[in-house]
Amino acid sequence: MTSVDVSVRSDVGAVRHVNEDSMIAADPVFAVADGMGGHARGDAASTTAVETLGRVLPAGSVPTPDAVIAAIDEANTAVRALSGADESGVAVAGTTLTGVVRVREANGGGEQWMVVNVGDSRVYSWDGRVLEQLTSDHSAVQELLDAGLITVEQAAVHPERNVITRALGAEDFVDTDALLLPVDGHQTFLICSDGLTREVDDAQIASILADPIVTDRADALVDAAIASGGRDNVTVLVIESVTGEADTASADTRDRVGESRSLEDTRPRG
Repeated sequence: MTSVDVSVRSDVGAVRHVNEDSMIAADPVFAVADGMGGHARGDAASTTAVETLGRVLPAGSVPTPDAVIAAIDEANTAVRALSGADESGVAVAGTTLTGVVRVREANGGGEQWMVVNVGDSRVYSWDGRVLEQLTSDHSAVQELLDAGLITVEQAAVHPERNVITRALGAEDFVDTDALLLPVDGHQTFLICSDGLTREVDDAQIASILADPIVTDRADALVDAAIASGGRDNVTVLVIESVTGEADTASADTRDRVGESRSLEDTRPRG
């Protein structure tokens, strides 16, 4: 038996006026969407993405990996439909979509965690000592880093640091990265929009996750991002999964969601 405990918080941050982040935390789906497109479009894109996932993969369902990919494809189609022409020309609504889904193989195999990613939001694993990034950013800056053309320090201030190379809504077909991990023992995942990782480095994130005094990890991480400048919306989900007979984890979800939503400048390349 597996129990899942979730700590969630989304905040507009210290600078913006609209929160274009959205999230879903309804077992089996835990995901963050960071909208782009400006004003209402980014907000609508991220909301549409997570609402589509929640409808296609409802709470309590046991999807296969193929069903998850199909749901993301359906979310892409729904976000794509939001794009249209206005007085400034053709406006594209888009959003990142990143998270973990509890799945089961179609042939009756055991449960697995399916890590999915489109864009530059992130999923990390945390084992109590080591913070490991499980997703790879789909961004122009990440491509430069991978090619060894810039340093991590240069990436933080690069003029194209807001340019992402994949997003829901940007194209008719979306290429989703996916990773399958066994559901086993005590596992912790951190899912976040880039409003966290641009303000708080991995060492500080690990320090907060390891702090025994912290009672709500999502709260503490969001507070750290805001204290460091809070220049973007910030959304954090911390998922703790416990599998086995000694399972005593609580299955409740604690939500603290900021009421405002902000102008986002993440944009697709081109």
